[in-house]
Amino acid sequence: MTAGTRFTAPLYRLAHSRTGDKGNRSNISVIAWCPELWDLLVAQVTEEAVAAQFATRRPRAVTRYVLPQLHAMNFVIDDVLDGGVNDSLNLDSHGKALSFLLMDLPVEVPDALRVHLAGSP
Repeated sequence: MTAGTRFTAPLYRLAHSRTGDKGNRSNISVIAWCPELWDLLVAQVTEEAVAAQFATRRPRAVTRYVLPQLHAMNFVIDDVLDGGVNDSLNLDSHGKALSFLLMDLPVEVPDALRVHLAGSP
């Protein structure tokens, strides 16, 4: 591969996540596995990209909070839990499972950063 080559990897290879929920709102954090991946995450894991990833759940709004000293972001996704734990007939109306949906987001990665990714190539 040449120095300018890029490849696509799922977000879980670049970051890990924590989630929470309150009512009909999901709160999903994205934490870079290492600082070298931070700028790439900020550039590509945007409010628009997250809203597109959750399009089938029809979120009303996605707000991103950037925490650069922690190499982390927090996404607040409104109206994404089918009414929330007490209102939904969904078997998993908690926001915990939604982090897996976000962690599958495709990210374009320069080949030079491949050494910083988690998991198998």
